[in-house]
Amino acid sequence: MNNEKLSAVGIFDTHAHYFDRRFENETEGADTVLERDVFGAGIDGVINVGTNNSNSRLCIEMAKKYDKMYVAAGIHPEDIRDITSTPEQECARLAELFADRSNKVVALGEIGLDYHYEGFDKELQKRYFELQMDMAVQLDMPVVVHDREAHGDCFDMIMRFPRARGVFHSFSGSAEMAKELVRRGWYISFSGVLTFKNARKTVEAAAQIPSDMILIETDAPYLAPHPHRGKINHSGLMVHTAERFAEIRGISFDEAVALTRKNTKDLFGV
Repeated sequence: MNNEKLSAVGIFDTHAHYFDRRFENETEGADTVLERDVFGAGIDGVINVGTNNSNSRLCIEMAKKYDKMYVAAGIHPEDIRDITSTPEQECARLAELFADRSNKVVALGEIGLDYHYEGFDKELQKRYFELQMDMAVQLDMPVVVHDREAHGDCFDMIMRFPRARGVFHSFSGSAEMAKELVRRGWYISFSGVLTFKNARKTVEAAAQIPSDMILIETDAPYLAPHPHRGKINHSGLMVHTAERFAEIRGISFDEAVALTRKNTKDLFGV
């Protein structure tokens, strides 16, 4: 299939970070990208995902400018390195963002565990994860989970909160783990990694889990799909991820776009 003929119309990006400074440093700015390459290209919706209290508020301000942009607000495990207040104090501040419906917050995230970089505090990460999972249950809000080299501990945490629901974003685990998460009601989201030549585990997971539990995303400005790998990512490039997903599942491109959009609306209520 010729990628140039694929249309972004109807695609829903479940996970992006349009507040990221890379858009200002490496492009004409996030607003230009959104107006020209994202919503101007027909993208049906974007969830702009915060990673701390400050940029979650930036996501809210951005979403007020775009009818088809929504917000996930949360505290990312890597961002806790720079926080001086207690987890309880910081999570109390986060809870304030969910009180105003006009904020367009549809999920609690991006939260979870990240054991990739040296110097992480495993117990502190777990405490933030625990507090935010409990908050999500109390708010009856979907959760967006970040799991990097912490598959076992992430799974253990969601087992402690059987009433929680949500998605493991940019999934990097095994097909077996994906199937077990789905069995417990969790969605699995695939980023541009799905198009990478070395993404064997990711492709296996995308091939084996039920189609009604799959989402697609960018994680923009990161993880641009092939043939744009290494460049700055945006939602308009999701045509490549959707095409690869369709190929893996043996369905048409339009079917892949339609089913992942429906799944997104089912989970986030947008």
